[in-house]
Amino acid sequence: MITPAGASSIFVAKAATTTIPIVFITGDDPVGIGLVASLARPGGNLTGIGIFTTELAAKRLELLRELLPTAARIAVLVNPASPATTEATLREVEPAARTMGLQIQVFNANTNREIDAAFESMARKRPDALFVATTPSLNARSVQLTQLANFHRLPTIYGLREHAEAGGLMSYGTNLADAYRQVGVYIGRILKGAKPADLPVMQASKFELVINAATARMLGLAVPDKLLVAADEVIE
Repeated sequence: MITPAGASSIFVAKAATTTIPIVFITGDDPVGIGLVASLARPGGNLTGIGIFTTELAAKRLELLRELLPTAARIAVLVNPASPATTEATLREVEPAARTMGLQIQVFNANTNREIDAAFESMARKRPDALFVATTPSLNARSVQLTQLANFHRLPTIYGLREHAEAGGLMSYGTNLADAYRQVGVYIGRILKGAKPADLPVMQASKFELVINAATARMLGLAVPDKLLVAADEVIE
């Protein structure tokens, strides 16, 4: 049994075997990137769960606007090393921004040095807030991103709760603990004889909003009661 997470590792596993069952987690469209034939009947030796990485981008922007109703310019940090995810994220964010009357400024970064440079550029252009895309490289740099965002006093929304736990202002995304629980259910079914080809690719069904109230106070922000009530967790 192989349980990869993220498109690159899933494709490595897929190329390595056509017989060992693979139960994956991916934020990309499993059909669109060629992992499975269809969600209902994946075929082959792969199945798993999609966790809606890019599909939630517009909702994150909406939450950021609720927190900052007077914001006009939003920086969007994306990773050029993940072109499919970047394209899909901007495809969601750009029309949502137009609807809200927001101006988007896109910044690209992959490495630690590029992230530092992106924030230096943001400091010069002075956006009102920051939207961080959800990609493996950016996900792995939660401490660097949250420290830089807070240093530059940029209210920021992220896709993973780990960022809020690391000091980030706010996160909204799939509840990964529940997603991995669902993967565990499929692993159990396969160990009992089920075939991956016959197990539909699941779609994440639990999402979580996490607000770091301590960071909000540090940034001088008053979080609206509506958001506090909606939050699954408020970090004090």
